Amino acid sequence: MAQSFGLIGLAVMGENLALNVERNGFPISVYNRTAATTKKFIEERAQGKNIKPTFSLEEFVQSLERPRRILIMVKAGAPVDAVMDQLKPLLEEGDMIIDGGNSLYTDTERRVKDMEAQSLRFIGMGVSGGEEGALNGPSLMPGGTEAAYREIEPIVTKIAAQVDDGPCVTYIGPGGSGHYVKMVHNGIEYGDMQLIAEAYDLLKNALGLNHTQLHEVFSEWNTTPELDSFLIEITANIFTKMDDETDLPLVDVILDAAGQKGTGRWTVETALDLGISIPTIIAAVNARIMSSIKEERVAASKVLSGPSGKYDGDTQAFITKVRDALYCSKICSYAQGMALIGKASSALFNSQIDLGECARIWKGGCIIRAAFLGRIKHAFDENPTLPNLLLAPEFKQTILDRQDAWREVLMTAAKLGIPVPAFSASLDYFDSYRRDRLPQNLTQAQRDYFGAHTYERTDKPRGEFFHAAWF
Repeated sequence: MAQSFGLIGLAVMGENLALNVERNGFPISVYNRTAATTKKFIEERAQGKNIKPTFSLEEFVQSLERPRRILIMVKAGAPVDAVMDQLKPLLEEGDMIIDGGNSLYTDTERRVKDMEAQSLRFIGMGVSGGEEGALNGPSLMPGGTEAAYREIEPIVTKIAAQVDDGPCVTYIGPGGSGHYVKMVHNGIEYGDMQLIAEAYDLLKNALGLNHTQLHEVFSEWNTTPELDSFLIEITANIFTKMDDETDLPLVDVILDAAGQKGTGRWTVETALDLGISIPTIIAAVNARIMSSIKEERVAASKVLSGPSGKYDGDTQAFITKVRDALYCSKICSYAQGMALIGKASSALFNSQIDLGECARIWKGGCIIRAAFLGRIKHAFDENPTLPNLLLAPEFKQTILDRQDAWREVLMTAAKLGIPVPAFSASLDYFDSYRRDRLPQNLTQAQRDYFGAHTYERTDKPRGEFFHAAWF
């Protein structure tokens, strides 16, 4: 009997997704270019399950019922095209390939057009949740033609994470929109992680909290509706892990040089192309770049001095203020990501990506899952044309109530010489967005002075341009 689904690529994510699909009632065939990997999977984790091993692409394709639905879990870029080039001659009209990797959305756009032109189907599907999510329920962001999505809907709605208002999957939109939304999700994730790192830096180096106290603070924060989230939860857990070699907290032994795989940088690039301000996410990407020049920073630390010392005020009050600053900054990060998706929806995909649904499917399975995503969904459900989350009544009041604490945290960080680039970028974003007049009138005057670039006037209709005889 033919299998109802196929998967290529048996790294850990692929293995876990295969087990997830089979557990939810869909017999699956698997293939990996290294036969030994396939045999090991079948003999160990897949033993006794309705998972069929295959050892050639021809055997793999022939084992599947039609129309064939094939998920490929290989490295983004050229490897995806290589697998597709091998598969396409073996496929028949209506068969489908699903790319579940972190592909660049423009590559997905190209592949959708190419496959549809050959009477084949293609879905670019963002998959978030890491290894645990892949096994027990990820957040899925599929994009392509809606007809193609409807063919995999019975499967993806079963394997996705399940939350109170449904499975964490929805049809995102046409072309590469699914991978685009996953890319922005990752950009927001960069922002989230950097903001948490800055809060940790302040608690550790301004207040001198030890790893036990840090665990207690983040555990308590994770019980609040504002900060209850996967990333806060794992941060609290990290502080309890001791290093076997040194008996020190493992986090203190880990080198302070963060890696990145490109999705954060892609988010920054597309935001610049579309003219959308995402300073928190940019600050997070820059922070990882700065962290990577470890040896240079060590050398600089020996010759560049700055302020030092500890916070001399009320410790518990300052912890609360850091929590408030973290939440305000987090709202700004999500506001920037949602604004970017909103602009891309019309400018790149000629569609209306449902921002409320994006927030809903991130409530479970994914890395940025958090309780307050329900409030984001509510904000966009209440006003689908909301231009910015900062204008939603509940978020607006949240920041207005907490901004004094936010500002005090930044002043303290500056006084003590502790860098908080994402906290600072978030407050700058808020302050810039709330002002009816910014100093770029001077910028326009300068541009007109040296380059005759013209300017608009405050007392004339928008769209009328003028040039002054400055000399």
